[in-house]
Amino acid sequence: MSQVQKKKDNFVAQAGILAMAGIVVRIIGLLYRSPLTSIIGDEGNGYYSFAYNIYTIILLISSYSIPSAIAKVMAQRIAFGEYRNAHRIFKCAILYVVVVGGAASLFAYFAAPYLVVENAVPVLRIFAPTIFLSGLLGVLRGYFQAHRTMVPTSASQVLEQILNACVSIGAAWLLVRNLGDGDKTLKAVRGASGSALGTGSGVLIALIFMLAIYLRKRKNILAEVEADESGKEDSYGQLFKVLLLVVTPFILSTFIYNLSTSMNQTIYSKICMQIKHFAQDEAATMYGIFSGKSVVITNIPIAFSSAMAAALIPGISAAFAKGNIDLTKKKVDLAEKVTMMIAIPSSVGLFVLARPIMQLLFPQKASLDMAAALLRALAITVVFYSLSTLTNAVLQGIGKVSVPVYHAAIALVAQVIVLVVLLIGTNINLYALVFASATYSLLMCVLNARAVRKYLDYQEDMKQIFIKPFLAAAFMGLVAWFVFMGCDLLMDSRIALIPTLAIAIIVYFIFIIKFGAVTETEMKAVPSGTKLIRAAKKLHLM
Repeated sequence: MSQVQKKKDNFVAQAGILAMAGIVVRIIGLLYRSPLTSIIGDEGNGYYSFAYNIYTIILLISSYSIPSAIAKVMAQRIAFGEYRNAHRIFKCAILYVVVVGGAASLFAYFAAPYLVVENAVPVLRIFAPTIFLSGLLGVLRGYFQAHRTMVPTSASQVLEQILNACVSIGAAWLLVRNLGDGDKTLKAVRGASGSALGTGSGVLIALIFMLAIYLRKRKNILAEVEADESGKEDSYGQLFKVLLLVVTPFILSTFIYNLSTSMNQTIYSKICMQIKHFAQDEAATMYGIFSGKSVVITNIPIAFSSAMAAALIPGISAAFAKGNIDLTKKKVDLAEKVTMMIAIPSSVGLFVLARPIMQLLFPQKASLDMAAALLRALAITVVFYSLSTLTNAVLQGIGKVSVPVYHAAIALVAQVIVLVVLLIGTNINLYALVFASATYSLLMCVLNARAVRKYLDYQEDMKQIFIKPFLAAAFMGLVAWFVFMGCDLLMDSRIALIPTLAIAIIVYFIFIIKFGAVTETEMKAVPSGTKLIRAAKKLHLM
């Protein structure tokens, strides 16, 4: 096997590239959300979240699953040298998103008054054109993922988020600058609208970037198609049918899997305003604290599992299509191990350092204590969502695309019951959303894991994948707490967080190796793994 081929087959390295981009994107998102929140307030965050969650659902139905679906279908064709068919699938996908994405954009614009609360209607209408643009962007990203190169997708994601941040802050400031403090709700609506403009601008620049990359490589792409010696050339009708058969379950799975957020939002707002008689601005402000602050932070470590899942599908699809079950199971095992080695310490870190993290990123005093408490409560869901996202990708990669749909439907029903009962029967309000999220993500973990064991005859090593990383993370959390308490006596809390995090990472690195949770071979498969091995040997850990 050539070095080039080895590089292509190293899906963990490719996942690492996408994960690093995802983490950078989330960090940029956090950094800009803080000044944006100071402009639009928690109420503005609430209206933005109301509109964004509905926008996301419409996007999921129309075109969000396109990258994963294209990556799966094209990777299977490429694995057998059918480059002509792979390129034809790419063309079919473009036609699909033009028609479906265009219709979805029109629906979002005209149906907005029936989908969100009154003050979020203009925000959703600004999101509407972004649905169409996102579909085209998704096709291009899926194309390069199928060829197992995550660099264009990663670069476009970072570029997208940078412009999103700049335009969101700038547009929000311009739209509210001439308004006094008299009408806070009007400021919140206009500010949220400016933030929505930022989202659309980011998608547009990313689309332009990906299109430029494709046009630059088009000559080589067409040459590859012309050199196809497979002798297979399916009709566009056949390929479009294949694409639809794959896209539809992907859409259903992703739609139901992500419907939980919008369902929670809708149930929460309806019960709070209609049964508990909260004012619209009060309900929006409270929801803005939950979704615009606490959830945003937990999404950072979850980004790694999303990236791992995106890189996992093409490799698993190719290995499974060739009947190489052992290789498929090895990829799954390594992906789970690497994901848990990130998710578990992240969960512990967020639990232990919830308040200083929130104080650094969202220092608004009025909501600081509540936002920190919600973040602490949500910390465990980082592990659940990370693992369920990864196992979703595994099941899709081995052709069991309908299985996660059933699991998501079951989990969705359970979380709705929990949420409704807690909201109506208690006064815990926002914490009911936490319990609902934990219920949903835990059920998805359990059901998906059971299905992976069944269909792949795969048995994860509980000790290596879960117990050892947890023990290392527990020691890390204990050390981090004492270090922060000491540093907090000597300096500002926000500054004290920096040395605390640095020491926590080092402590976790030491214990994860001392406990034997990762081998030298596995570390080599991770981006910058060779450097980590050298550092471990210098410290006499290996």
